[in-house]
Amino acid sequence: MQNNKVLREHVLDLLIGEGAHLNFDGAVKNMPLGIRGQRPEGGAHSPWEVLEHMRIAQWDILEFIRNPRHVSPEFPGGYWPGTQAPPTETAWEESAEGFRANQREMAALVADESADLLSAISHGDGKTLLREALLAADHNAYHLGELVMLRRVLGGWHGTKTSAEADAAS
Repeated sequence: MQNNKVLREHVLDLLIGEGAHLNFDGAVKNMPLGIRGQRPEGGAHSPWEVLEHMRIAQWDILEFIRNPRHVSPEFPGGYWPGTQAPPTETAWEESAEGFRANQREMAALVADESADLLSAISHGDGKTLLREALLAADHNAYHLGELVMLRRVLGGWHGTKTSAEADAAS
């Protein structure tokens, strides 16, 4: 059915495209090491905390779809990392790659024409693949914006300066 194909394309664009916002790689690429674990003054989260939160939440949504025995993390604490900064030198890239892998898997589920986007997931209490894909896309878009804002505020976006650095330069 043509409408089903168009719907899949729109959902895939929301999951992995750059429609109304930057995509994942655009937000995390070349994130300066020095700001990954920083929280701006008055800020609740560091870039690391947001990245890891995005990975955990997307993984949870994906596992909910495909595994009837999946148990979600405790809410809300289980959806956030235990550290403000990446605990190892490789943690940032490992988390980013984990997010990308789960994003590809979510996209593959949506793209699979044998999967009914509108039928209730057998163990999903009425939830559908479409609902879960839109939930993931919406959650990711929100936090991608947060990552971009954190980069800007912390002075890590395309040479931007923090307000304190700008004041010192003038």
